Amino acid sequence: MIDYYEYETSPRKIEPDYERPRTKKTATQKKSKKVQNKAIKESRKTAKYIIEIAIAFAVLLTISYRYSLINTRFSEKENLKSQLADIQKQNAQLQLSIETGTNINNIEQQAKEKLGMKKLDNNQKVYVSLPKEDYVESSTEQVETGEDETWWQALINDLFGK
Repeated sequence: MIDYYEYETSPRKIEPDYERPRTKKTATQKKSKKVQNKAIKESRKTAKYIIEIAIAFAVLLTISYRYSLINTRFSEKENLKSQLADIQKQNAQLQLSIETGTNINNIEQQAKEKLGMKKLDNNQKVYVSLPKEDYVESSTEQVETGEDETWWQALINDLFGK
C-alpha cells in the first residue's frame, strides 16, 4: 500500500486504502436477478393496467356527469315550456273576458244591476244658455324693462329713492 499523495491542484491518493471485494456472481444470483427483472416487468404491466382502468373510469365518470347536467337542463326547459303554455292559456282567457266585458250592452246591464243606475229623464236634464259675446280684455299693465344695474348702482338708487 502506497501512502503518498500526488500534488496537483487538489491532493488525492493514487491508490485507495481499501480494496473492494470482488465476487463472482453465482448461478443462483443470476437466476434471482432474472426473477427480479421478471417481477419488475409484471409489476409494470399491472401498474399499466391499473392506470388504464383509472383513466377509463375517469372518462366514464365525466361522460355520466355531463349527461346528468344535460338531463337537468332539459327538465328545467320542459318545466319552463309548461309554465309558458299555462300563462298563454290564462292570457287568452283574460283577453276573451275583457272583450266580452267591454260590450256596451254588458256595461249597461252591470250599471243597472250592481250600481242601481238608470237612464236620464227629461226633468233631470238642465240646459244652460251662453251669450255669444266675446269677453276678452286687453292687458292694462305696462311691462317695464329694467337695465341691468350693478349692486352699487342699486344701493345708490335705494338711498336716494330713485
